[in-house]
Amino acid sequence: MARVFDVIEYRNEMVDEIVHRFPDDNSIGDYRIGSQLIVREGQSAVFFRNGLALDVFKPGTHTLVTGNIPKLVDLLGKLFNDRTPFPAEVYFVSLKEFANKKWGTPQPIIVRNPGVGLGVALLQGFGTYSFQVSDPQLLVTNIVGKTGSFKVSDIEDRIRTMLLSKLQDLLGETAQKRNILEMIGLTEELSAGVRAKAMEDFAALGLTLKTFYIGNLKPSDKSAQELRDMGMLDMNVYTQLQAADAMRDAANNANGGAGLTAGIGAGMGIGNLMGQALQGGMQTTSNQAAAGAAASNSATMPDVMTPSEAAGFLKVSEEDVLAAINAGDLKAKKLGNAWRISKSALEQFLNG
Repeated sequence: MARVFDVIEYRNEMVDEIVHRFPDDNSIGDYRIGSQLIVREGQSAVFFRNGLALDVFKPGTHTLVTGNIPKLVDLLGKLFNDRTPFPAEVYFVSLKEFANKKWGTPQPIIVRNPGVGLGVALLQGFGTYSFQVSDPQLLVTNIVGKTGSFKVSDIEDRIRTMLLSKLQDLLGETAQKRNILEMIGLTEELSAGVRAKAMEDFAALGLTLKTFYIGNLKPSDKSAQELRDMGMLDMNVYTQLQAADAMRDAANNANGGAGLTAGIGAGMGIGNLMGQALQGGMQTTSNQAAAGAAASNSATMPDVMTPSEAAGFLKVSEEDVLAAINAGDLKAKKLGNAWRISKSALEQFLNG
């Protein structure tokens, strides 16, 4: 049986709670005409009956009469006396700003970077945002429903998805006019742009995006393998990047002169790779050039080659050939500590 309430109040501070239904045990409350409704500072109270909003009350103490719930008469018909109970649901909505919420990029955002390196860049970022309820009735109607308690955690994923979508869209637009280094220095402008783009989507939920800050925006440190898995690299560029990664790892090895030499080689290898990318792009130019060089020498290509000899026919470094072997892209046989590559395996590698 429904309980009859003469006082309607929710005293909780609502630290992480956006909406709280009263009564909170999923029962239907009966409220008397003449009852006291107490709405605390920072709250709003929304009366619902059968999915229809009866009224929205601001902070203060209110005496429930038909004058301040005009739709009640239309729903229930003529009241018999001033103390007639009526069934309804009351939702207390927090109007405070939910601040210092975190956002970040779980996956890098792909941005065009024409004329630099591979022509694309991966950006990662993180920061904070805050939001506030602007339309309690809209929020309860469209989002909360009949949930007894609706918390920040119940909508955080949805908000972060909206924000990342707007950020990705804005970065794509900005990349048409600015390069990556310039964009990284535009955190204030990008933050304001995201707020402007997200305004309409937040309003549709009954919310307002109060702040959005980009704490850090930087190129991703994804490896060559991760880039290839994302479909961003062709085989030839991937092989060269993998060789550069291997030389970089060697440079980080604290083994004296060997590490220093490898570091110099890595720098030269990456520089050469960037030059090739600028001249020929990421797609098939390098493969076609290598295939043409091999074809012109096919008459003198031996049936079995060392990695050094194969590198000579491919016009690449021996490290590039070893990287392709280790990646499983170029078939080879290992005899003791030495690799041997057949002519047919090299031709198959060139033909893709």
